[in-house]
Amino acid sequence: MKKYRKFAFCLLAVFSTLSLIPQQIYANEKEVSVTDQKKKESAQATRLLTRLHEIEEMDKSKMSSPEKRQLRKEVRTIKSTLNDLGEGVYLSVGAIIIIILLLILLL
Repeated sequence: MKKYRKFAFCLLAVFSTLSLIPQQIYANEKEVSVTDQKKKESAQATRLLTRLHEIEEMDKSKMSSPEKRQLRKEVRTIKSTLNDLGEGVYLSVGAIIIIILLLILLL
């Protein structure tokens, strides 16, 4: 009976290690695609920021009201896309309270 347990344990260990190898390979491929995507997003963000600076430096006193309105719409869309591209950690109020409670209990 002990032989079968030992054999089953070895068989389980072999299958588990073989099942993890393809997942590790897939994880490496996924990391590469994420970094490429971040590079593309950062390039797009720099282009949008330069366009915002160009709009700020324009002389708007000579523009007509429809042109000014169009520029305002463009600025709004640029700012919203920059907010969408922005990387940050967002914490809800509940999460902050739980973190504070954990810190109090642990310290």
